[in-house]
Amino acid sequence: MKALLAFLAFLGVAAVGALVAVLLIVRNPADSGPGQERVASASTAAPSPSPMSRKSVLVDVEGAVIEEFSGDCADSGYPYLCRYVSERLVAEDPRLLAGDGLTIQTTIDQRLQRAAQRAIDAHVHRDDPQVATQVMIVPGEGAIRAMATSRGDGDGPASQQGTTAMPYTLATALTAGLRYDDGFPISDEYRAQDFAAFKNCADEAVGDPTHSIVNREKAGDRFATLRSGTQEMVNTFSMRLEEKVGLCETVKMAELLGLRRADGMRLQDFEMFTLGINEADPVSVANSYASLASRGTFCEPMVITEIRDGSGATRSFQPRCRQVLDPAVADAVTGVLSDVLARSALKSVGREAAGMPGAVDGFTAAWYAGYTPGLASAVSLGDSRGGYRYPLVDVTIGGRHYPQVDGTSVPGLVWKEAMAEAVRGTPETGFVRPDAGRFGGCRDACPN
Repeated sequence: MKALLAFLAFLGVAAVGALVAVLLIVRNPADSGPGQERVASASTAAPSPSPMSRKSVLVDVEGAVIEEFSGDCADSGYPYLCRYVSERLVAEDPRLLAGDGLTIQTTIDQRLQRAAQRAIDAHVHRDDPQVATQVMIVPGEGAIRAMATSRGDGDGPASQQGTTAMPYTLATALTAGLRYDDGFPISDEYRAQDFAAFKNCADEAVGDPTHSIVNREKAGDRFATLRSGTQEMVNTFSMRLEEKVGLCETVKMAELLGLRRADGMRLQDFEMFTLGINEADPVSVANSYASLASRGTFCEPMVITEIRDGSGATRSFQPRCRQVLDPAVADAVTGVLSDVLARSALKSVGREAAGMPGAVDGFTAAWYAGYTPGLASAVSLGDSRGGYRYPLVDVTIGGRHYPQVDGTSVPGLVWKEAMAEAVRGTPETGFVRPDAGRFGGCRDACPN
């Protein structure tokens, strides 16, 4: 007996287990039924971890490997993408994030990813405290083609979207029947006449007659129209327009087009909604503009098309889209935003394009959002230490000094360079022209 124990100790635990299994089979050589099946089942149901387990990988839209994926994005070469994929996996099934051997097919186009990253790197250094982030989305599909950031530790902070919110108010006004040349007499200061001037979606009076809103550029008393007020990003005009068409109606329009708060809470429906007070991320802003580019078709943003495990079992994901806006209204909004871009230094990206700078009160952040018929994109810029403490005023970004950063400077340059590269070599398409008979001229808010 002592000799047997010594021999077993020499073999070790793993060898002993194997020897016992052999002895059991030898003991019952004629038992090829349930007993043998139980031994095999126990062996496959709880295998010991193998150091050779295959790593999970992210692959692009063509099936080429982007990088290995563990869910820990600290060392990822694509931190923004990695974090977003991780969030989607947790939302689908938290167990997926802990799995090995997954092949995660994404919607990412590596050519566009490189274009976005190069444009960011050209204007924002990796060690700058300011963080630039860009997202590209396909209108009518919701497919995210690029997610790039200037910092290696993930996406930049969410920030107020500023004047990139004005097109939601414009869309609401055009839906209500106003025309391009309808407008109001305005000054450089606006104050609500009473609390009831604005009603939120709970029918509560949220106007603030104690607070004045001013324009960034002073131009004196004048008449501003839907077209001119939006093109010039006039704060006081946008407030007057929102007051006329309704705060809640404007908020609902933004939600339909795809605007979401970055913290997952409902949009804040305060009187200054039209000036972009909600903190958003580039996915949400780019996707809301993609809804305009696709003539009013909203699609849920998607970055994963298929998840395949080591056994070959797959989960597939399809676009989820619905018509949320009259196509003619979307075309009319695009007509105005095309003029905004054409009147700026950012024109000529190689395709018909529309866009809007995102100026934020106090220069706490800056944005640019825009689209061609086939691609929408948004770029955000803000200080990772906090925009209120560190506004984009008297700053050096990418080795260049800026007295102040607005939407047409750093974010606009990133947007233009990335989009120009993205559309190169792709089929040329154009926007549908606005219906002049329906939206031209003025109706009931004409100049005297």
